Amino acid sequence: EAHRRFHDKTGITFSSLYPGCIAETGLFRDKKPWFRKLFPLFMKYVTGGYVSEPEAGDRLAQVVSDPLCKKSGVYWGWNGGAKTVAYLKVSSDPNERGLVGAGGAGGDIFENEPSGAVQDEEKAKRLWELSAKAVGLPYDSRFSKHFVHPCDTASSSSELWLMSACDQRHRRSPRNCCGNRS
Repeated sequence: EAHRRFHDKTGITFSSLYPGCIAETGLFRDKKPWFRKLFPLFMKYVTGGYVSEPEAGDRLAQVVSDPLCKKSGVYWGWNGGAKTVAYLKVSSDPNERGLVGAGGAGGDIFENEPSGAVQDEEKAKRLWELSAKAVGLPYDSRFSKHFVHPCDTASSSSELWLMSACDQRHRRSPRNCCGNRS
């Protein structure tokens, strides 16, 4: 949506990317400890889809700096070696033997095909407008008729502060917040 709204006017390149499954990232910090331990191993040695944080960072840097990636509105991906299943490498050298997986590492960058839902212009416009309204930026009310921001209903700054505190609790436990059952 940013590409559609701003690229022709500004010349700025807008891209998105899927760097691969970064199984040891902080995104899994709320998962059970056993999951955080086993999931990276599963991704490395069973699916072969593992990508390290440094490699994911390199992929992000490539999208930002590689002349190949100057095309705006593209969803970038990499064709890493995620098809190989784990195997046992045998060697007389103890440093060169053990369980090995291909990993999702390496590969060449390519233009990935986004899903139909991502390409739906009306959905993109609605998401943009709802996001703008949620963070207090100008928005088109035609796209936000079902969304009421707490700022729209507060009658005082103290009520707005209480609503903000409620909103934080609601995000953590929506069923137990101020009688809200959504």
